[in-house]
Amino acid sequence: MLTEREVISTLNMLRNEHLDVRTVTLGVSLFDCVSHDLDLFTANVQAKISKYAANLVRVCDEIGDKYGIPVVNKRISVSPIAVVGAPFGPDGMVRICKALDQAAKDANVNFLGGFSALVEKGFTTGDRALIEALPEALASTERICSSINVASSRSGINMDAVALMGRQILNVAEATKENGGLGCAKLVVFANIPQDVPFMAGAYLGIGEPDVVINVGVSGPGVVKKAIDRAIEGRGDDFTIMDVAEVIKRTAFKVTRVGEMIGKEVAKRLNIPFGVADLSLAPTPAVGDSVGEIFQSVGLSSIGAPGTTAVLAMLNDCVKKGGAFASSSVGGLSGAFIPVSEDSSIEAAATAGLLSLEKLEAMTSVCSVGLDMIAIPGDTPASTISGIIADEMAIGMINHKTTAVRLIPVPGMGVGEVVNFGGLLGKAAIIPVPRGDSTGFINFGGRIPAPIHSLKN
Repeated sequence: MLTEREVISTLNMLRNEHLDVRTVTLGVSLFDCVSHDLDLFTANVQAKISKYAANLVRVCDEIGDKYGIPVVNKRISVSPIAVVGAPFGPDGMVRICKALDQAAKDANVNFLGGFSALVEKGFTTGDRALIEALPEALASTERICSSINVASSRSGINMDAVALMGRQILNVAEATKENGGLGCAKLVVFANIPQDVPFMAGAYLGIGEPDVVINVGVSGPGVVKKAIDRAIEGRGDDFTIMDVAEVIKRTAFKVTRVGEMIGKEVAKRLNIPFGVADLSLAPTPAVGDSVGEIFQSVGLSSIGAPGTTAVLAMLNDCVKKGGAFASSSVGGLSGAFIPVSEDSSIEAAATAGLLSLEKLEAMTSVCSVGLDMIAIPGDTPASTISGIIADEMAIGMINHKTTAVRLIPVPGMGVGEVVNFGGLLGKAAIIPVPRGDSTGFINFGGRIPAPIHSLKN
């Protein structure tokens, strides 16, 4: 049972500190929709999604109103389309993507994830078809998100896939150039992608997951910042960084409890199993809902100042500790996100030159995901993008952690110019990429072998 003080604390989180459930994501397996006939396959897909998603938004809104805790986003994740749509070529993949987009619109969800391929060890025909279809598929749809897993700690890094994705990211940017390369905001390249991510753009429903499942993504960077501020203000000189860590851990516990409660009630109302609570600190562009502002609360002038990586490591670890104690169903990514355009404080630091791509890469060694929502010059060579992807995949592979790259080459724009994606995607100043030429390295192709610690059975 909660004490009176804890109830009041939670109410303050709701009223003043941007506490919400960031997403409830309905996972739907499409394996029983498979057909060699494209029309039949897309009809099966739309019928199944409609069957389970028809009441998702209404139920989330009703439960949010009941508890006074908004469910900001309602989303759907599906089985990797490169697998279930394997019989079809690139044109067929585009048609599937459009059918999924229509299903998302019919269900009135924000996004649908799962236009995905898992190619860490090699390509199937379906994988190649889906990746080839990406520019047209993402340019002709509104709500579809795509993820491509090109590396894992067990398999190494598929450098052919890394090279291909460097080229395709530029092609997607060009196909959506009227919107500042917006298609790239819905495309992410992963190492060690989890099977149960509720957050976009990486969400998909893994092969080992249930037929249908509810996963919830909780958030609350504003709550964590306010908790730290209150604790520091009320203590004397004996308040140490260990005490800060304890505050973060306790706050993550409360936030996770709230999110899991909402997720389980949604699952119960829909008669669908509950899966996981992903307790990632996912920011928005709103002031007061920023991961970057937490760094100022612990004494840094800005995120990016010396000490940033150490603070992020502590933040990520304490969020996981608090959440794991609050729930036996923690999953997904669960930690701290650092998406540049989606976080007002991080975006300001990048604009001011306090955060370089190299510093962001260093931070990804200890955070939840990786290089996220970073705008770069539109004329960046494909080999440079591939080299950045390879570096980030290596961090994930060696450290047995999830890492990802979501770069947005903005066509026709250069360093210092600002691109505005709108809504939750925010805005960002275009930052320079590292100098030097990676072409020869990327052209080798093949696969970087898995590290020796992959051999633990």
